[in-house]
Amino acid sequence: MFISVFDLFKVGIGPSSSHTMGPMVAANSFIHNTAKFIAINPESEYKITCTLKDSLAYTGKGHATDRAVTLGINGYLPSTVVDEQMDELIDSIWNSDSVVIGKDKRCSFSPPTDIIFDTKNSLKQNPNGMVFELHNDSNEVVLSETYFSIGGGFISTLEEIDNLKAPLDEEGQLAHPFPFKNAQEMLEMSDKSNKKIWEMKEANELCHVSKDDLDNRIDKIWLAMKSCVESGLAVEGILPGGLNTVRRAKRLHQSLSEDSGHTSTSDWLFAYAMAVNEENAAGHMVVTAPTNGAAGVLPATLYFFYKHRSASNEQIRQFLLTAAAIGGLIKYNSSISGAEVGCQGEVGSAAAMAAAALCEVRGGNSKQIENAAEMSLEHHLGMTCDPVNGLVQVPCIERNGFGAIKAYTASSLALRESGDHLISLDRCVEAMRKTGLDMSTKYKETSLGGLAVSLTEC
Repeated sequence: MFISVFDLFKVGIGPSSSHTMGPMVAANSFIHNTAKFIAINPESEYKITCTLKDSLAYTGKGHATDRAVTLGINGYLPSTVVDEQMDELIDSIWNSDSVVIGKDKRCSFSPPTDIIFDTKNSLKQNPNGMVFELHNDSNEVVLSETYFSIGGGFISTLEEIDNLKAPLDEEGQLAHPFPFKNAQEMLEMSDKSNKKIWEMKEANELCHVSKDDLDNRIDKIWLAMKSCVESGLAVEGILPGGLNTVRRAKRLHQSLSEDSGHTSTSDWLFAYAMAVNEENAAGHMVVTAPTNGAAGVLPATLYFFYKHRSASNEQIRQFLLTAAAIGGLIKYNSSISGAEVGCQGEVGSAAAMAAAALCEVRGGNSKQIENAAEMSLEHHLGMTCDPVNGLVQVPCIERNGFGAIKAYTASSLALRESGDHLISLDRCVEAMRKTGLDMSTKYKETSLGGLAVSLTEC
C-alpha cells in the first residue's frame, strides 16, 4: 500500500477539502471531458448543470461548494487559485451566465441557477456526491459524470468508487521496499530492518522521486504550513458566513507573547491551531493535513516544535514523513472524511498523525510512535461533525486547538512508557471505521444534529 506524503499534504484553499477542494477538482475534470465532447460535436448550443447530493447539498453553502464548483468549471484548481484575489475572482465569474470551453466554445452556465442543492435524492455510494451534466439545445443530457469527494481533496468517479480501497490506484506492493498496509506490518518491518518509520516512508517515496526532489517538495509543504500559521496570527476581524465569528488567534498570541513567563505548551498550541483554522474558515490558503477541517492540528504541533524547540530542517522532514505514514494507514483502513465517519476521521486522524510525528522527533522508537498515534485517536472516537450553519467555524476552529493539545499529550505520555499497550492502532482505526458506520447521518457533516442545531435563532 502506498499513499504519498504529497497526496495527504496538498496546498489549496479553505474552508473544506471534501466540500471545496474535491468539488473544484471534480468540476475541472468534467470541463476537460466536456471540451473533448464538444470538439467532436461542435454544432449544438450547450448548457452545464451541477447537482450536489447529501452532505454537499446540506452544508455546501456554508462550505463554499457552489463557489468551488464555479471555479472548477472556469478552469481553476486548488493549487492554481491560491494566489488569486478570491473575492474579486468569484464576483467576476459568479455573475456570468456562460463559460468558455476549449478555445472558443461558450456554454451556458449560471451558478445561482445551474448549481442545484438536492437534499432529497441520495447516492448510496458516498455522502459527498455530485452529478455534472451537459445539455444540448433540446435540453437533452448528452454527457453526464458522477463524482464523489472522498475526503482530503481526493475524488473518484462512479465507475471507480465501488472498487476503491485507497484514495489512489494501488501499485504493486513489490514496487516499494516497505509496503506496510497496517500498523502491525509497519512495526514488524521497522523491527526487522532496524529502520525508523520515517526512514521506511522515505524509502518508499524515493521509488518515485529523487532525494533532492523529495526534500524540496516536503520543504515547500512545511513553508506553506508555516506561512498559514503566521498569516493567521497577523489578522483580526470577522470571518465570513453570517455567524459573525470573531478572529481570536492574533489577540491570544499577543497576550501570550506579553506574558510568556506564565504560559503553557497548551496555550501556544491553541493559538497556532486557531490561526490556521481561522485562515481556513476565511477561504484562504491552507494545507490538507489530512483535511482542511483538521488543517490546524498538525501545523500547530510542528510550528510549536519549530518555534519553541528549535527544530532542524531534517527533523521537520522526519516529522512530516512520519505523519504521512500514519495518515496513509488511517485513510487506507478507515476514512479521513467527516461526511463518512464524523470529525473523529478528521481531527482524530490529524491528532494521531501529529502525535506520532512529534513522538518521532522527540526521540521515540517505533513502538512508542504507534502508541502515541493510538492514544490520540482513541480519545477522539465518536466525535461528530456538526458545524453550526454549515460553516467550518464552530466548533471546528477550537476543536483543532484541542486536537493539537491531545497530540502533544499523547506523545509525551508515550515517550515515558515502553510502547506496550492494550489496544493497538489497527484496532483503534477499525473501531473508528465501525463507529462511523453506526453514526447517524445527522452527525456526519450535514448540520442536522448536535451543535449545529443548538443555536437558537431570534
